[in-house]
Amino acid sequence: MEKGFLIDMDGVIYSGDDLIPGADRFIQQLQEQNVPFLFLTNNSQRTPRDVINKLAGLGIHAEEENVFTSAMATGWFLARQKPHGSAYVLGEGGLLTSLHENGYSLVTSQPDFVVVGEGRNFTLEMVHSAVNMILEGAKLVATNLDPSPKREGWNNLGIKSIVAMIEEATGVEAFSVGKPSPVMMRVARKKLGLASTDTTIIGDTMDTDILGGIQLGYRTVLTLSGVSKKEDIQKYAYAPDLVVASAAEFEVERWLAADAELA
Repeated sequence: MEKGFLIDMDGVIYSGDDLIPGADRFIQQLQEQNVPFLFLTNNSQRTPRDVINKLAGLGIHAEEENVFTSAMATGWFLARQKPHGSAYVLGEGGLLTSLHENGYSLVTSQPDFVVVGEGRNFTLEMVHSAVNMILEGAKLVATNLDPSPKREGWNNLGIKSIVAMIEEATGVEAFSVGKPSPVMMRVARKKLGLASTDTTIIGDTMDTDILGGIQLGYRTVLTLSGVSKKEDIQKYAYAPDLVVASAAEFEVERWLAADAELA
């Protein structure tokens, strides 16, 4: 059976605008060996083309079909919940594009869904409108529930903080589509045409990448080049299959060979 990878981006491939050393060589290994992979990101602002352009600037050349974002997963999810529905969106670029591509109308009154994604242009007026729409019956969906970075120089609030404000004001809990939700992670696997046991997720966050992978029966690899640190692992009731300092340490051939022996 063919085996492949779901690869988180921020903290695994790059940190902010800087390439994590060796991450480019890791991707090159996958490409040279024709191993299927998807870049899997909770960031809903960027379109696949935006992601590819960012990677190209870091020396990594890939195709749009190698990218799957929480915005794309959200568009897929909504189109199956209510085909040709409508949404009021607190979000930008990638999310708006995905909803359009999935047949959704973007409206400012009486939407079927209120959808929250990343953005730098939120206003309290927009949040107030969203609250009223939910109280009138609209469903609340978040592209992800990533927390705020809680560090100096952050660019935008984590979606979790915006969603928490809306949840408190409405008494309605949001449904989150992004990692670690099985919605996004299962659709991504199916895009690669892989079985669960033949899928490995590589990420830097125990709470999203590793948790989601374990829940779906994927192999899991934690990189210490991002959010989670080695001393954090013992705090969890679950553990990754492998821990590496960065993607540069990950040996694709050895991992696939060991995976074959386990099978």
